[in-house]
Amino acid sequence: MKVNKEELRGDYGEISLTPESLDDLWHLKYVIEPGDTVFSLTFRTLESATDKLRPEKVDKKPVRLGIRAESVEFHKFSNRLRIKGTIVSGVDVGMYHTLNIEPFSELSIIKHWKPDQIERIRDAVEAARIPEIEIVTIEEGEAVIGYLRQYGVEEVAHIRRASSGKMEGVDIRQEFYAEVAAHLKHAEKVKTFVIAGPGFVKDEFVKYLKNNVKDVADKILVEETSSIGSSGFQEVLRRGAIERVAMEMRISREARLIERLMVEIATDGKATYGYEQTRRAVEYGAVEALLIADETLRNFREKGMVEVERMMKEVERSRGKVVVFSTEFEPGQRLEKLGGIAALLRFKVGG
Repeated sequence: MKVNKEELRGDYGEISLTPESLDDLWHLKYVIEPGDTVFSLTFRTLESATDKLRPEKVDKKPVRLGIRAESVEFHKFSNRLRIKGTIVSGVDVGMYHTLNIEPFSELSIIKHWKPDQIERIRDAVEAARIPEIEIVTIEEGEAVIGYLRQYGVEEVAHIRRASSGKMEGVDIRQEFYAEVAAHLKHAEKVKTFVIAGPGFVKDEFVKYLKNNVKDVADKILVEETSSIGSSGFQEVLRRGAIERVAMEMRISREARLIERLMVEIATDGKATYGYEQTRRAVEYGAVEALLIADETLRNFREKGMVEVERMMKEVERSRGKVVVFSTEFEPGQRLEKLGGIAALLRFKVGG
């Protein structure tokens, strides 16, 4: 994410941004709210006398419009953010329009900014400096490859085939390794390849890469996991492998926090979950870390539940942390099942 301009007076004002990746569009989904004013270059049909005489010829012209947002949708498979609302500045004021924001589309957002939204933009700017990471989880006859994004690990390839023996003089295992290696694209851009899995297969695959794909082999980090696929990805994050490459990445922190929360809940320790119980803990000043799912926070705000904003401010005022979890990934999904809001406590709160 690139910040082009920032003009704030207190919590109100304009920030001009250029999203540079799919991750940045995902961040903006949780920054832009109904009622915000968003400006961007878009295409709109401009009627003229000629158009009315020849209705079959309709051209769309690039114009800069400002709309008052009513809904925001993140379409990760079409690589765009769709912001729908009423035009408040430019042509056709009062009519509905959809801004399609893609990577490298400049936009300006005018609104009352909340602290976590400002922090999210700061995180997105900082994340642009973090090395790109690809995770390969592999075992006998199967491999699952994921790309590490800010909202979680996105599976990009799943390979299954026989991986041992020989057939007509061909070493089937070597063929399997070659097929997996062929999916490790953009090696020049990826800074680290984490090779993970149970047993000896991952180690043999690493040897294959060192002998055959040097541009990948020079960037390898090996991790032992008990499984592959999404649970294998989770193990890699939980073991801290990513921190050794990219320090405190967002989802690694969330994975550790949710594990700690589940342990405390299971042992009736210093944790609570659910809206009312968490609110009570905040009132007692007991919250060390307030954990809230991004979709839950968004729903609270859309319903006008200002109490949640007060809770977040109160936790920060008492030197606690507020962590907004991504529901695109397992830790955030687990938090949602607990009501979308929970807290790690300094001391237990009764009742």
